[in-house]
Amino acid sequence: MTQTAALSILLLAICLEVTGTAALQASQQFTKPLPTLLMACCYGGSLFLLSVTLKAIPVGIAYAIWSGVGIVLIALVGYFIFKQSLDTPALVGLSLIVAGVIVVNTFSNSIMH
Repeated sequence: MTQTAALSILLLAICLEVTGTAALQASQQFTKPLPTLLMACCYGGSLFLLSVTLKAIPVGIAYAIWSGVGIVLIALVGYFIFKQSLDTPALVGLSLIVAGVIVVNTFSNSIMH
């Protein structure tokens, strides 16, 4: 598997995880069947695709990217879709997560460039 293919699959895994987490919010503690089913399918698909990327990306790096980008994206979904506010410390923390993902992808020898 090429690095580009692995990163593309990882991006899809992240999108499914973010969709699943948004559906988790919409499920209202599993009281709404459709969002609950969507959440379960998205989480399952996301974890499967994450596992596929491990053929080309070390587990620590793949998980750091998956969780870091997912955290930032779900924070944006929460802000824009669910109208949840983010205070300054939250924004600083999210910025540090983004910086960490950039450092790993730019400077780490653990991932092929």
